[in-house]
Formats: sequence, structure tokens, C-alpha cells
Amino acid sequence: MEKKKYYSCHLRTHDRKWITVMALLAHVARGCSRIPKLQLEAALSVRFQSTLSHNDTKARRARELRPRRNYLLNDEVEQHRKSLLQQSPEVEEIPVQQAEANVPRDFRHVMPEFLPDPNPLYRDRVTEKLERMDMYRRRTCIDIPEFYVGSIMAVTMADHHAPGKQSRFVGICIQRSGTGLRADFTLRNVIDGQGVEVRFDMYGASLQKIEVLKLEQRLDDELFYLRDAAQEYSTIPFDFEPVPLPKGATVPVNSTKVKLNPRPWLERWERHELKGVEDLNLPEKKYRRARQVAKPWERWDLMKRQRESINEDEEESIMKETYMETESTRRARGRQKASLKKTR
Repeated sequence: MEKKKYYSCHLRTHDRKWITVMALLAHVARGCSRIPKLQLEAALSVRFQSTLSHNDTKARRARELRPRRNYLLNDEVEQHRKSLLQQSPEVEEIPVQQAEANVPRDFRHVMPEFLPDPNPLYRDRVTEKLERMDMYRRRTCIDIPEFYVGSIMAVTMADHHAPGKQSRFVGICIQRSGTGLRADFTLRNVIDGQGVEVRFDMYGASLQKIEVLKLEQRLDDELFYLRDAAQEYSTIPFDFEPVPLPKGATVPVNSTKVKLNPRPWLERWERHELKGVEDLNLPEKKYRRARQVAKPWERWDLMKRQRESINEDEEESIMKETYMETESTRRARGRQKASLKKTR
């Protein structure tokens, strides 16, 4: 009987000269039983380890090249911002004494756009600081008064199509959203029987003047249900006279209950917890379905509340800085007006 030939296999552990495991398996399939089992297992282990090391190197390089978010610490950023003169050992750094500001409790509701977005994907402390500086600088050029959803406002903006190169729109504020330089608000009015809504960028360069004709609040955070209500709730005359509010008085809350038109509506308002709407007079099955899709447990969800808010210490520091900047801007504007009166 003819003897089968023996093929010797020399294993190489170097990554660039690894032996093909399929060749060993082919030898075993042909009946070459003289290849030891341990040698085959060693070849498989060498191939597997080399593949793991190669993939691990590629993954590590990919992680190093991938742009990382929020990896700059505040201390490191402030250290790199210091000039060479401040880093010199001969010069002692003089601490800046800032006056303690008594920030009102509800100041975060007056200027909510200064608070950063709680979504961690959009958090960047350097960008937020630069945006606040731009917002302070913009407020020195235009007076942005205090207003809330439900206030009656008038906005004058540049418009090269208008006769006087500017246009003025009067309406009721139905929404206020956005943070930073992306903050905006929406005004609604009924003109010639047609509902008109205009969204303005609060810190847009085309805005020339923002007036609050009547400062008040409503029971809901958004007034989109006015689209399905009678036109009388959204009609504001363009010659609306300003209603002054005594200094130091609290902002009044308008508790008007809006009666919606019959269905169909733009949204299923029975599924929203609306406080400023009268009874909708719907069938019981509509309210039963609204109770089925409701999520009442979110009111006590502490993790959800934590994700949708920022740290209290950070909020307090931002509001304190904003309050001091706005107060200094208000004083500078008052001194400028006094000087103009003297010159006249």
C-alpha cells in the first residue's frame, strides 16, 4: 500500500507573514493526519490574535481621529486664555471684586434664552460663553424688553420692499422658544379675516425695535390653540395704544378661557393639558382615548426632569452674570438719555 506523503508546515507568528489556516484544513481533508492537532490549534490562535490586534489598532486609531465633544475642561480653557503677562511669576494676579447682585427669583423666566440647552449633544461651554457675549453686545444696540407668552407686542424690522424700508407688525405672542442666539418668538394677528403668524429671531440683525404694548401672561405656555378659536381672540388693531404697568407691580395673568370652534381641529387638543380653554364638549370615547395615551407618570419622573434641566449652581451663576450685564447696560442707556436731554 502506497504511503501518503508528509507535508511539513512551518508556522510564522509575524503579522505580515501569517500562514493561511485554510491550507492546513485542506491538508487535513486530504488525509494528511501527520499534522499535529496542537499545531493546528496554534495556527488558529496565532491568526485569531493577529486579527484581534489589527482590529484593535484600527479601532483605537479611529477613536483618536474621531472629533470629541465637550472634552475641554473649564480650568484648562481659562488657563490657556491667560496672557503671558499674567503667567509671569513677577506679576501677581489681582482678583476682580464683583458686586454682589440680588438676582430676583423669577429672573430665569424673564430671560430664559440665556440658559443653555439641556441636551448634552449641544452643550459646549466655550460656545455658550461666546454666544452670551454676543447677546450682551446686541442688547446694547436694541432694547429687548420683558415679555411673556400672551403679551401684545409690536416689532419693527428692516424691509427693503416696504415704502419706508421698514415694516411694523402687531400681534399677540403665542410662542417663545430657542436658546442662545437661536432664540425666537412668534406673533399672531388676524388681518383681513386671515390669520397671520410671523416668527422673529430675537437677536436678528434686521430687528430695529421691539415694543411691549400690553404686558401679561396666559395660563398656558403656548397659544397654538388660537388657530382653532374664533378670530376675535387673535385680532389686535395696529393702532393699539400701550397699556402702562406701574413700576414694581407684578405681571398680571390673563385668565381668559378660549372657546374653540367645532371640529375638525389642527391638533387633538383633548390630549393636551390646556388650562386656558373652555370645555371641549366631546364624546366620552375621545376622553377615554386621551386617558389611554396619556403619560401621567412623567410628572414625577425625576430622571426626565434632570435631563430637561441644567445644574442649579450653573444656572445661578449664569443668571447672576446676565443680571449684572443687563443692569450695567440699563444704567449706560440711562446716562446716555440724560446726556441727550442736557444737550437739547
